[in-house]
Amino acid sequence: MQAEVPSRVRAFLAESGGHIDLGELRAGNSVELSGPVLSLRDASAARLAAAVERGDQLPISLAGRIMYAVGPSPAPPGRIIGSAGPTTTARMARFLPALFSAGVIGVIGKGELHDDDMAAFTQHGAVYFAAIGGLGALLSKHIAAASVVAYDDLGAEGLYALELERFPAVVIIDRAGRNFHEESRTRWRRP
Repeated sequence: MQAEVPSRVRAFLAESGGHIDLGELRAGNSVELSGPVLSLRDASAARLAAAVERGDQLPISLAGRIMYAVGPSPAPPGRIIGSAGPTTTARMARFLPALFSAGVIGVIGKGELHDDDMAAFTQHGAVYFAAIGGLGALLSKHIAAASVVAYDDLGAEGLYALELERFPAVVIIDRAGRNFHEESRTRWRRP
């Protein structure tokens, strides 16, 4: 008999991905993520993917990293970061195979992924976490540190190192390739 997987998981991330076994997560788990992540936006994703494809040295190692699809707004006085809600992951899907091949193990974003977009996750055993869109001000309170580590010329689309603290998300695609959106529709579809 297989042990029941908890529906709520507190996940502690390390730069090496060593504090959590992503294989233990299941599509549909609610998680609170704590630890370092890198930001992911269209322009920075394009630069990173191009560098990976050319075999250039990256400005920071992507090995064992989770990336958050976010373009934070400027920090108001006394705050670490401005609004920092998720952006649509599907827009960056064309860059994900290169980023996964460079070692990225997961992405936090928003929106559904299907077919080829989902295939990149399943082929690389990566996890897709979704955060709720429209809550950027609230989610920014779960970011304890933020600094630009590369591509500062891109402004909000630069590459940021972020430190998450109990950041709420849901596992949408797990390492086994289960897709929470698709499974939920199947479960609730009328015969």
